[in-house]
Amino acid sequence: MSEEPLPHAPVSPFALWNLGFRPLYLAAATFAAIAMGVWTAQVAGWIAGVHYLSNPYWHAHEMIFGYALAVIAGFLLTAVRNWTGLPTPAGGRLAAIVALWLAGRIFLATPWPLLSLAADLAFALAVAIGIGVPLVRSKNLRNLFFILLIAILCGANTAFHLAMRGDLALPVRDMLQLALNVIAFIMALMAGRVVPMFTANGVPGTQPSRRRWLEILALASLVALALADLARPAPWIVVAIAAIAAMAHAWRLALWQPLRTLCNPIVWILHAAYAWLVIYLALRALGAAGVVPPGIAVHALTVGTLGGLTLGMMTRTARGHTGRPLVAGAAEIGCYVLINLAALARVALPLALPSLQHETVVASGLLWVAAFALFVGRYWPVLTRVRADGRPG
Repeated sequence: MSEEPLPHAPVSPFALWNLGFRPLYLAAATFAAIAMGVWTAQVAGWIAGVHYLSNPYWHAHEMIFGYALAVIAGFLLTAVRNWTGLPTPAGGRLAAIVALWLAGRIFLATPWPLLSLAADLAFALAVAIGIGVPLVRSKNLRNLFFILLIAILCGANTAFHLAMRGDLALPVRDMLQLALNVIAFIMALMAGRVVPMFTANGVPGTQPSRRRWLEILALASLVALALADLARPAPWIVVAIAAIAAMAHAWRLALWQPLRTLCNPIVWILHAAYAWLVIYLALRALGAAGVVPPGIAVHALTVGTLGGLTLGMMTRTARGHTGRPLVAGAAEIGCYVLINLAALARVALPLALPSLQHETVVASGLLWVAAFALFVGRYWPVLTRVRADGRPG
């Protein structure tokens, strides 16, 4: 993804609505801190249960369809503009898209959760149109599959709501897992496109490489695992698929030379986050084999990969698209360290100290909140002001 702005991007002294990444990154990160803070306080017993966030399913739903989808939307609305050379929603249109996302979060805290679903579907449709029109006009058809992935997420969200109401005889957890599998696929796909490039550009002397057959295997293994999660085959099949996926993604990561990036935090965070995907897949295999608790893997994906990769991409793309040096300062490094500590607390500590499960959940939640609060504090002025180099975008 190119980080150079287009010359016709809108310019405003208050730059929040100039480009999709600005409001959606801020909204997503703010929500991530607040929602996780409420969830953690409830788990710790510091406050009483607060409607939907008192249910673990709603907590998971909001991390996927609230936080993750907002970051993906912000990234795509920005990237498609650069891929195609055509504008994506800005100004009032962008504000309306963000308002739909916000309505989805607000309505879910009311007795009418289907209003939240309607807002979420409208948000997804608006994003799909916002990226689809320039992709079609520019004949950039290879990226149209992102609309299909958004559609699958919409289907999972709809089925989730109907299952929660009892109107659909489907396991609620399966719909969340389907959405997580789509998110994992998107993260793996985009990481394969940008991490080798960012590594080569950011760390002199590195030569990250790719193997076409390995790229296909790595992504296909995630699709196979998603299908297995829906079909519920014999455990040994899940073990085999997850193990192959773990090895493929570990090999893929090794070719990107992660150890050579330790001198550049804004690059190593992407490698560290991808390593959590490998850990997630390995834990999926071990969980299906009965070696570790089957639910332990999910937080390697949600906290380690999703939390780490989105923070890494948000800091890097925010700096690049606002004309700032691609260098991580103390605040950025703090975010990266905190999110990895959160993942360790949520994944490694429960395995090592199962008797402290409750305490590790609370510790992980607080570390997550700190990471995203630090991001919001640092990037509010970056994302609401015009580019540092005076160019539009």
